Amino acid sequence: MKFSWRVLVLWTLPALVIGFFFWQGAFASGPTDMTKNTASTRMTYGRFLEYLDADRVTSVDLYEGGRTAIVEAVDPELDNRVQRVRVDLPMSAPELISKLKTKGISFDAHPMRNDGAIWGLLGNLIFPIILITGLFFLFRRSSNLPGGPGQAMNFGKSKARFQMEAKTGVKFDDVAGIEEAKEELQEVVTFLKQPEKFTAVGARIPKGVLLVGPPGTGKTLLAKAIAGEAGVPFFSISGSEFVEMFVGVGASRVRDLFKKAKENAPCIIFIDEIDAVGRQRGAGIGGGNDEREQTLNQLLTEMDGFEGNTGIIIIAATNRPDVLDAALLRPGRFDRQVTVDPPDIKGRLEILQVHARNKKLDKSVSLEAIARRTPGFTGADLANLLNEAAILTARRRKEGMTLAEVDDAVDRVVAGMEGTPLVDSKSKRLIAYHEIGHALIGTLLKDHDPVQKVTLIPRGQAQGLTWFTPNEEQGLISRSQLKARITGALGGRAAEDVIFGHAEVTTGAGGDLQQLSGMARQMVTRFGMSELGPLSLESQQGEVFLGRDWTTRSEYSEAIARRIDSQVREIVEQCYDLAKRLIRENRSVTDRLVDLLIEKETIDGEEFRQILAEYTEVPEKQQYVPQL
Repeated sequence: MKFSWRVLVLWTLPALVIGFFFWQGAFASGPTDMTKNTASTRMTYGRFLEYLDADRVTSVDLYEGGRTAIVEAVDPELDNRVQRVRVDLPMSAPELISKLKTKGISFDAHPMRNDGAIWGLLGNLIFPIILITGLFFLFRRSSNLPGGPGQAMNFGKSKARFQMEAKTGVKFDDVAGIEEAKEELQEVVTFLKQPEKFTAVGARIPKGVLLVGPPGTGKTLLAKAIAGEAGVPFFSISGSEFVEMFVGVGASRVRDLFKKAKENAPCIIFIDEIDAVGRQRGAGIGGGNDEREQTLNQLLTEMDGFEGNTGIIIIAATNRPDVLDAALLRPGRFDRQVTVDPPDIKGRLEILQVHARNKKLDKSVSLEAIARRTPGFTGADLANLLNEAAILTARRRKEGMTLAEVDDAVDRVVAGMEGTPLVDSKSKRLIAYHEIGHALIGTLLKDHDPVQKVTLIPRGQAQGLTWFTPNEEQGLISRSQLKARITGALGGRAAEDVIFGHAEVTTGAGGDLQQLSGMARQMVTRFGMSELGPLSLESQQGEVFLGRDWTTRSEYSEAIARRIDSQVREIVEQCYDLAKRLIRENRSVTDRLVDLLIEKETIDGEEFRQILAEYTEVPEKQQYVPQL
């Protein structure tokens, strides 16, 4: 349990208050001499007078201003022994002193000690000191908490993390796979280290660099590398940290940030996820966000306003450049826009080599084969892939990472966790025909990507999976390749229809149908690959705050819409008829492959093509596929 000083103080203060009042009451009258002012018994004042008249009193000591007396008297009931007794005297007994003098009895009056006043004064001073100290300690602790009372004067202060000498632990050598972006940013480092090389020929330092790219491609990593290489003061902040619930706080933080940056120029300011504060002004239903727009206006002014900011380079990162305000993107604010795309096969290989430095790999593991197996993976995906493979290696208690762990890690990252194997039943056989249908069509079509493997091991929501891996990077996709992919996606439904009949088709093709319907519609409306001609009939630009798909505008009439639907249906029907025909023509090899898949649960692509080649001709493009 974590110790809390605040709870301790809150519990201690009431206890101190109660204890103080008890203490004050105990010492209100001041302490007295307890060695003399004691007696074993008490005696009434009337009996004391009787003893006095009978000459049985030998001495009297008066205490507390004459209100109490300790009397030594001879008690006849105790064989005339002397006994000390306590007597409470009345307030008005002036004759008592005269009577004691007349009797010749020795008496002494003890004055009251003034200790009570001293202790009372100390108590009155100590308690306020303890109380004030406790409250001061309590407020001091709470002032360090976010939103505490001590933070009231810090709302307008910048929350940027500042490093006088940026020691991020990342250099350009640690960033791989994005060589073009590195080259652009290396110039920024040179500007900061040797500005005279550029100013001598009239070049000026760029004021801002905007890193644009999908999530996980290494934008923040590049900023860390710049900070580590440049060796100049470095400010880092997220776009969301500017905007608060209080109006004017964001603009104040922008001013404070640039004030600190000017004091430490030359320096770098890195703003991550700048789209949180740099969105288009005046967009959205009911107007924009005034506080965010004020913050953006202040940022625009500080970057390129009336006053200059020489020596300050702003680096920002976002994966939503389409929502940024146009004034933010113009030269003079962000002079350069560096696109950080997912790496190609060469870039993926370099990234894998970086992340494999601290991993124990078996000699049989080929990083090039892994790079070919992972098209579309970003740097973050590849780092996660090798980490998952390392976790599997440790779980299986192996000394080094083998092909089996890498293969399972790829499946886990792409499709999800491995589920419970299917039992041998009608459902398992139907799923086997469905997956073999995908693999068979994909292998027989020349323009389709080669099969990597077919498996009946469930992963995620899928009961079975067919993996396809392209031989090369595909920047542009042809019409024949799109139709081949649609036909391959229909292979599972076609196999169910041909083998089990139209009445027995299942919902297993739901995801396939959704995917191929989108491809077919894009062929007609965006890529001009139909009888409607080379026309783009749907715009992908929508309002910033209303979502992309919801605001997709239809720039055609109802008659064109009917023709679009007709063309989409025609493309899908042609591909479906082709898929069913190929299944019927290769029924015998389909049955053999299904029996083998049920027996082994996984068939790799090379074995699949060898069996299929015994029955029919396999296109040359499908012959070579790199294996893990």
